[in-house]
Amino acid sequence: MKNENIIKKNHHFQKIICKKTFIKSRSFVVYLILNESNQFKYGISVGKKLGNAVIRNKVKRQIRNMIYELLPGLKSKKSHIVIMARNQFLNKDYSYNFNELSELLKTIK
Repeated sequence: MKNENIIKKNHHFQKIICKKTFIKSRSFVVYLILNESNQFKYGISVGKKLGNAVIRNKVKRQIRNMIYELLPGLKSKKSHIVIMARNQFLNKDYSYNFNELSELLKTIK
């Protein structure tokens, strides 16, 4: 089954980030843009400053898993978001990061 909620193209990422509407916490920065369609879409970005490729892929897998757990509650949101991991993500455990991300995503309309 193909997941249609994922943003993959670079120009979509740039369009969302250039709007400069964001919410942040210690572990995440979430850029968002409200859209006219009733479809929720997300993208994940992890910078090279966070670590080598193994660590970055692990972080992306963890964030993707968090989104899959939160996705039923997010389907009603009318926005496209880009989730960026910050350096503090590595210092916290999974459950703390999950709670922090869920609190951030609750504030999105």
